[in-house]
Amino acid sequence: MEAGGRRQEAGGNSYYPSLSTQHSALSTFNSALKFMTTNIKTDFSPAATATPVLEMQGIAKRFHGVAALQGVNLTIYPGEVHALMGENGAGKSTLMKILAGAYIADEGEIRINGQPVKITDPGTARKAGINLIYQELNVAPNLTVTENMFMGSELQRGQFLDRKTMELEAQEVLDSLGATFTPQTIVGTLAIAEQQQVEIARALKDKSRILVMDEPTAALSDHETERLFEVIRKLRNDGIAIIYISHRMEEIYALADRISVLRDGQYIGSLTREEISPQRLVQMMVGRSMQDFYEHQRQKSPGAVVLEVRNISDGRKVQPASFQLRAGEILGLSGLVGAGRTEVSRLIFGADRKVSGEVFLNGKKLEIHSPSDAIAAGIGYVPEDRKDQGLFLEMSSRKNIGLNRLKQDAKGGIVNWVSVNKIAADAVENFHIRLANLEIRAVDLSGGNQQKLLLARWLAINPRVLMLDEPTRGVDIGAKSEIYRIISDLSAQGVAILMVSSELPEIVGMSDRVLVMREGQLVGELDDSPGKEITQENIMHYATGASEVTAS
Repeated sequence: MEAGGRRQEAGGNSYYPSLSTQHSALSTFNSALKFMTTNIKTDFSPAATATPVLEMQGIAKRFHGVAALQGVNLTIYPGEVHALMGENGAGKSTLMKILAGAYIADEGEIRINGQPVKITDPGTARKAGINLIYQELNVAPNLTVTENMFMGSELQRGQFLDRKTMELEAQEVLDSLGATFTPQTIVGTLAIAEQQQVEIARALKDKSRILVMDEPTAALSDHETERLFEVIRKLRNDGIAIIYISHRMEEIYALADRISVLRDGQYIGSLTREEISPQRLVQMMVGRSMQDFYEHQRQKSPGAVVLEVRNISDGRKVQPASFQLRAGEILGLSGLVGAGRTEVSRLIFGADRKVSGEVFLNGKKLEIHSPSDAIAAGIGYVPEDRKDQGLFLEMSSRKNIGLNRLKQDAKGGIVNWVSVNKIAADAVENFHIRLANLEIRAVDLSGGNQQKLLLARWLAINPRVLMLDEPTRGVDIGAKSEIYRIISDLSAQGVAILMVSSELPEIVGMSDRVLVMREGQLVGELDDSPGKEITQENIMHYATGASEVTAS
């Protein structure tokens, strides 16, 4: 299910995806920096608040004898944004479902304003002032904003609904949120960010004092994210406690007053805003230090040239670009939004038509007119949007992994499923893909497991060149670490890798060499030689058009 309650269409065309503008992690990061320096409440102090609004103590939950939570503690104060962090499977969702009444804890106690409460269902949670806004929004699209806000708690005058009073109360709440739509608006006509406001308005109408937001920006643009952050800051200033779940570090740095971390179903610890740092968060979430996070050791002497691109261009977004990629090298391709990074990789792969340029593999000129030509030559491509452009979501994991091998392993036009099954089983083991069995659909996997599934498909063809576009977008920190391990292992095996990424720490941590694009042109190269060190500062100098790079 896609964010916003809209189901992803089955399949999707992994070779001819749309060219719609994708959300950029780098622009979100830049926006987050702005959020951090404007209108951020900095005087929050738990010690100044006598009573926590929420205390969860010793919470434990088991499913079929397996411990999902073990003695977890969580303390939340009024008027704070408290980030709950941890990789997939850490127990965040289970803990929040217990708080929201979807699950009942096997052990432990919940206190609201110092008083013990028994939360046995969602109704008792709402009465206690707790509301959870899921990533998949829970709205009725054919009803009005007012009808959504009062669903299940409609006001009546005699035998009839008191629509006038409900609309007046709805308007009052919408005004407090700065909403630009009316109580009479049909919810299905609203953007995802506005539908999210409807859910927040419903919670405020119910006098909620604790609001849980699960990956609230997953389907939002940068502008919509900024508007949501403004709403969150206002709610915080009004004394509402917000539990914020997100894997996006830049959002956590921008919003959180405090952070609590779960790992493997256990409470690891909490940090205040002043204590938050990438190093400490990685250590708490993954269990190892930041210097061990990026597993790739930069190559001093790469192998022979495998891929050579000469003057490739689409005549619009990519000006004639030339570069070489060597065996075992990870070549990072960086730049700001719209610089042309994705377009370069799509031209090489044959997903878009080039108007000029040549591509050589091991010195031999290739005639690539379509993705099938690139695949036949041994070039793989993991696109930036795995759901729309990569995976066949309604297909089994087995078929998704084996898709590119069906023709290769077929005999007399009959698919060799024995071979496909072995390839899929080996990939699940080697890449640590977490699934119950190979028939699990791709749509039912977490983001990190979906990404590893897509990587496994391309590695099944034993590519000489692998192009990775935003390889860790939308995955948790644990899955990122595993994907970095896979990429590093491929490099060690001699695979030539072109990695497009908007995450500067990823580019710096994983690349042997970095090319920087600006406005469709390759404008700089960093290789750690004197004066050309691979640093975030030097990448941004090239990306923004600054006159020179800086020595580290």
